[in-house]
Amino acid sequence: MRFIKILVTVIITALIGLLMFAVEPVAKQEYAKKEKKACTYCHTSKNPKDYSDKDLNEAGKYYKEKKTLEGYKEKK
Repeated sequence: MRFIKILVTVIITALIGLLMFAVEPVAKQEYAKKEKKACTYCHTSKNPKDYSDKDLNEAGKYYKEKKTLEGYKEKK
């Protein structure tokens, strides 16, 4: 019985670990290609590993909501 509990714990821990690495990133290069903009047009960080919703600038927030930059006006 104790062996089964340990085995189940190990399996669950391994699955959680795999799921953590299987999460799709928020930022995608396809978005940059589609909009013909650099990733930093929507993100404040220059490091793709740091890209997240917290890292979005005004353009990024607009794109997240509309799924396009069409109609977005840059603030000067």
